[in-house]
Amino acid sequence: MNHAQSTALGRALRLLGEHGEALGSDTPDARLHEVRADLKRALDLLEEGVTTAVPTTRCPEHPTGPVDQGAPDLCLLCETRRRSARRAEYHGGPLPARPAEPVPSRYGVRGDRPQPQQRWLPERWNGQVWELCGTPRRDRREAELYIAAQLRGPRPAPAYRLVHEFTDYEVLRVWGTAVRTDTEPLGGV
Repeated sequence: MNHAQSTALGRALRLLGEHGEALGSDTPDARLHEVRADLKRALDLLEEGVTTAVPTTRCPEHPTGPVDQGAPDLCLLCETRRRSARRAEYHGGPLPARPAEPVPSRYGVRGDRPQPQQRWLPERWNGQVWELCGTPRRDRREAELYIAAQLRGPRPAPAYRLVHEFTDYEVLRVWGTAVRTDTEPLGGV
């Protein structure tokens, strides 16, 4: 409902309130017909302003969602969530975690012999020391293109160099252990 519609509806309802205060047992029929016309006008304004479907539940999160007659708010979606929470309380919480097994990753497993790594570090001269500029590259051509772009930039350094770094180790990163989780919402029932 836009501002103009809400303003018109408010006026119509205030007018109906004035009619309600003036009603009595001796109100003439002409006055009752006027009240009826004003009431019909207010209903038409309300009909124009309502754009959504009639709510089927009392749930503010899912007003037009599926209905569960046994739920206090009639919302099947929220009631399903509440039931699964209660079921987890009865069964002692979520699924127990299995012992962690090594999971292959792109960084390898700790016991494997890592392959030697090489990379090129673009560095610039700041007038006193060489400092790293940009990120280390695994491809020499890409590192050279990066330095060429820096030279064409708005504020190039007095000098650039490319340092070749060769390592016979690779840093292994471990973020945690793999845990089995159940993908079925009701535990596979």
